Amino acid sequence: MTQLASPSHTAAPRIAFVQSCWHKEIVDQCRNAFVDGLVNANLSPADCDVFEVAGAFEIPLHAKLLAQTGKYAAIACAGLVVDGGIYRHDFVAQAVISGLMQVQLETGVVVLSAVLTPHHFHGSAEHVGFFHEHFVVKGAELAHACVDTIGKIAALKAGAVAAALPQAA
Repeated sequence: MTQLASPSHTAAPRIAFVQSCWHKEIVDQCRNAFVDGLVNANLSPADCDVFEVAGAFEIPLHAKLLAQTGKYAAIACAGLVVDGGIYRHDFVAQAVISGLMQVQLETGVVVLSAVLTPHHFHGSAEHVGFFHEHFVVKGAELAHACVDTIGKIAALKAGAVAAALPQAA
């Protein structure tokens, strides 16, 4: 994983984490693993501001408003969109992902997603346990992608194109 500069050498990047509150006990696992991943990349938990919104549909607007502040190098988003039998959850998920991509492209701020849409979700203990563990994995992956992308974007903005290229094995 890319290591970011220690706050003692340069200012650490600020990161926003926006999560939905639907299925909060599951989505919290992603946030906790994300913060742990930042710590593993030499960042402090204090470098990450956490914001909660009602549901996944509210995430893109919140991300856009945060991006427009200019305070954040990246905005990581997490949520769980499930089929509740009342509406087409796949439409909600598509709107959220499209909205997040639009925010990223319009503002130039890195926006990453761990907004997940399982094919089937049941409230059984076994299923909930699976998603608890899955969101831990996704949180760690999100932190890795966040740190890596912040570093590469910073290198590109500084004109160091070679630093943003894939490293030879």
